[in-house]
Amino acid sequence: MSAAPHERRAALTGIGVVAPNGTTTDTFWKATQEGLSVLDRITREGCEHLPLKVAGEVRSFDPAAAVEERYLVQTDRFTHYAMAAADLALDDARLGQADVEGDPFSIGVVTAAGSGGGEFGQRELQRLWGKGSRYVGPYQSIAWFYAASTGQISIRRGLKGPCSVVAADEAGGLDALAHAARAVHRGTGVIVAGSTEAPLAPYSMVCQLGYQELSREADPERAYRPFTSAACGFVPAEGGAMVVVEAEEAARERGAPVRAVIAGHAATFTGASRWEASRAGLARAIQGALDEAGCAPEDIDVVFADALGVPEADRAEALAIADAFGAHGRRVPVTAPKTGIGRGYCAAPVLDVAAAVLAMEHGLIPPTPNVFDICHDLDLVTGRARAAETRTALVLSRGLMGSNSALVLRHAAA
Repeated sequence: MSAAPHERRAALTGIGVVAPNGTTTDTFWKATQEGLSVLDRITREGCEHLPLKVAGEVRSFDPAAAVEERYLVQTDRFTHYAMAAADLALDDARLGQADVEGDPFSIGVVTAAGSGGGEFGQRELQRLWGKGSRYVGPYQSIAWFYAASTGQISIRRGLKGPCSVVAADEAGGLDALAHAARAVHRGTGVIVAGSTEAPLAPYSMVCQLGYQELSREADPERAYRPFTSAACGFVPAEGGAMVVVEAEEAARERGAPVRAVIAGHAATFTGASRWEASRAGLARAIQGALDEAGCAPEDIDVVFADALGVPEADRAEALAIADAFGAHGRRVPVTAPKTGIGRGYCAAPVLDVAAAVLAMEHGLIPPTPNVFDICHDLDLVTGRARAAETRTALVLSRGLMGSNSALVLRHAAA
């Protein structure tokens, strides 16, 4: 007998990654556990004169090899990443097209996006002003839209279940996974969830220059160093991850691997760039996620930090962890592997979720690249990966506009 909807545990059964340090989950994890930094000078055409010099670029991804031509011409780079990552996640979860066609209304999609399709939009606007309206394609109306990835994944794979987009700042990446888990709790069969971003086109980069928190440092090894005295902001990144979320019992019945369970989530809002206020908001989100998961602070084995790289924000996060964890806050290992690939807006926390699941599976906490002179009271993992039995992980995320989110993951066997 199947579990009642309120008893259904939301299991994560598939992971698909397209990131600056790897375009498969295996290559992503290998680089992440080794603490490799792939931050480098931006190479995109038209960006040479901009004050933003360093980013995490996805340089080994061929969209034509991953996505059919008829979808490529309709979509922006951020959706190419999303479609490819969704394919990888569905394959990992052992959900083929035959499974989809068997009950397409039981499978939905939820994504989050911050930058949208800036590269596609810029290209079409250049044609409009340079050549005239006859040279602008019809897909300009949809390719730039932050909801494009949800729609195109759904259309391309024939997924006719509940589909949605979370608009919640950068923390929306975690909120999308929580939304997926709640849909499963309510009875939906499967949700493909996550986020990918492509914020490195000239137009998109100019839009980001208004962020005071953005690093202008030209040295890749110094550009993104949160929790240190040299913190000077964050480095943007492209790529992201998609995951498959479904009822644990159903996954086990069909023989799919249960990689982790989404156990708890909470979110708050404290206002744009009000980093001192984010201390209380993030602590409240942590406590809410722990409460929903039925966890005590000492049950958490590792924290994947938001790690903005702004001194005020880093201090607020360290204090929020201390506020929520009490004495355990000084002992719980904290890591921020995103310092090796950049902060991919809504995609950043989803990549952290992928890393957290892999960390629990391998018994290794990945390090925080480029960070060594820590100036906060945190047990930050640096240098090399740390061997540790990790059964429960906490992933944190904050947005520049004031969203705070926390997500608790449990090992499949916990």
